[in-house]
Amino acid sequence: MKAIVDAARTHQMRIFFSRHTTLPNEVAGVSQLKAAMALQRVNNVSEVKPNFLPDSPSHAIVPQLSPLPSEVAFDKLTMSAFVGSYLDLALRDVRIQAVAIIGAVLEFGIEPTVRHAADLGYVPVLIQDACYSFSEQNRARSLDNLRSIALITETNTFNKTLNRM
Repeated sequence: MKAIVDAARTHQMRIFFSRHTTLPNEVAGVSQLKAAMALQRVNNVSEVKPNFLPDSPSHAIVPQLSPLPSEVAFDKLTMSAFVGSYLDLALRDVRIQAVAIIGAVLEFGIEPTVRHAADLGYVPVLIQDACYSFSEQNRARSLDNLRSIALITETNTFNKTLNRM
């Protein structure tokens, strides 16, 4: 992932980081609790552990990818980075038409973000080797699902393409 972020910085691309956020169970809504139950494979709300509370270590962006002062990090409660955030407005305001997408977890946060980007009219460019998955089976399924709506590439190809510009 660092190679992609470094290349984007070198080419002065706008960089937005999103962090999945969980609310304390006492204030979480049905959709957040239902999603947490599925992800944590528990059968009762009382078993849900809010994994990504603000200010917790699991909520932080890894130090080697820390946003620069000219970059933005925002929190999201949903799987898509576009829902409930200012991402779409920020991109449209500067006439961006394509978005390069990397991160974790391909089958939970990245796939919905890629789909949503396509639905909003962006050209999603998914850099597959810069996305984490829980399993190779999940990875293959997500990539197959996205082939018809996204440009799927790898870090080296993405970087070579940027260097030709």
